[in-house]
Amino acid sequence: MDETTLSEQTPANVPVTTSTIPADELARLTDDIVSALKTVYDPEIPADIYELGLVYKIDIEDDRSVKIDMTLTAPGCPVAGEMPGWVENAVGAVEGVSGVEVSMVFDPPWTPDRMSEEAQIAVGWY
Repeated sequence: MDETTLSEQTPANVPVTTSTIPADELARLTDDIVSALKTVYDPEIPADIYELGLVYKIDIEDDRSVKIDMTLTAPGCPVAGEMPGWVENAVGAVEGVSGVEVSMVFDPPWTPDRMSEEAQIAVGWY
């Protein structure tokens, strides 16, 4: 099963593999998926989950289904049960996505150094 991981806008530590999806379509899907993820906010921090660094891996399969590994700022986060559904709904609304599977992972644990400069500014750390 071939899969493609978002590459251009994904942190350097996220692996990238090849795909049979045409490059222009893959670029559009990538942009649209990232945009969708940026609509989902951690309710306790005024920044979106993508900029917070909560998204660890995004795989776009050849059938255009999307698999996302993500975490929370803390395992006991009060929205732990709801956040995967928010992500699934946001990414599932992207044109061309055939399905979304969200997995919560806690290894490695999230730390504030995963946050983008944009998120650091939003929370007043920069």
